[in-house]
Amino acid sequence: MKIGLLDSGIGLLAAAAAVRGLRADAELVLASDPAGMPWGPRSAEDVTRRALECARAAAEEGLDALIVACNTASVHALPALRAAFEPRLPVIGTVPAIKPAAARHTTVAIWATPATTGSAYQRGLIADFGNGARITEVPCPGLAAAVETADTDAVAAAVRAAAALTPPGVGAVVLGCTHYELVAERISDAVPGAELYGSAQAVAGQALRRIGAGAPSGAAAASPGGVTVLQNGRRADRLPAVALAYPEGLALAATPASAATT
Repeated sequence: MKIGLLDSGIGLLAAAAAVRGLRADAELVLASDPAGMPWGPRSAEDVTRRALECARAAAEEGLDALIVACNTASVHALPALRAAFEPRLPVIGTVPAIKPAAARHTTVAIWATPATTGSAYQRGLIADFGNGARITEVPCPGLAAAVETADTDAVAAAVRAAAALTPPGVGAVVLGCTHYELVAERISDAVPGAELYGSAQAVAGQALRRIGAGAPSGAAAASPGGVTVLQNGRRADRLPAVALAYPEGLALAATPASAATT
C-alpha cells in the first residue's frame, strides 16, 4: 500500500505522520515544490499547475491514494487533480475542521493564511458548517513561512500576533493551514483553554477508507513502510533538514534504511 502526499513544503508532515500512525506499514511518497513555495501568494492557476506537477511525479511511484496535504492546493487545485487522476487514483483534499469544531463549541476561531481568511471558500464552509457558532476568522501572516524555515522566534511572534486577534475564552481554534499543525503545542499555549482542531487525522483516515485499508496485522504491523522524497519531481536522498526540527519529521526520518525508498 502506497500513499502519496503533496504540499509546497513541509506542511505535509502532519498528515504523513497521521497515516504512519494509522498504518505503520504504509509506503509514503512525499512530493513537494521547494522551488515554488510558498503557494499562498500565487494565483489559482499557478497553484494548480504546480500541484499537478507534484501529483504526476508522485503518481509515477505507483500510488494507491493521493492526499492533497495543503489547504491552498485543496482550494484551488482539487477539481483539476480529481479530473486528472480519479477514479483510478483516489484524491483526498484537506478541509479546515470547522464542522467538528462548531458541533462542539459555540465560539470558534479559524487561524488561516491571510489569503484564505475572508475568502469565499472559507466563508462558504462557515455558512455550511458553522452550526450557529460565533466564528472569528484570524489571519496569521508569516506563520506558515516561519514554520517552513523552523524559525522559532518568527513562529513565536506570529503566534502571539494571531492570539491577540483571537477572542478571549474562545472554545476552539481551527488550524486552517497544514503547517500550523506542526506547532500546535505553541498555539495551544498561546490560547489557553481552547481545543485545537487540525485536519491531519481526518484526512489520513479518509485516505485509508477510500482504498479499503484496515488495521495491519502480523508482520505488516511490525514492519514500517518506506519513505520516498520527491522535490520538484526529482528524488531526494532524504527529508529536507528543516523537517527534522519537528517530531513528525524525525519520526519519518527514523525509518530503517532497509525499508526506506529514497
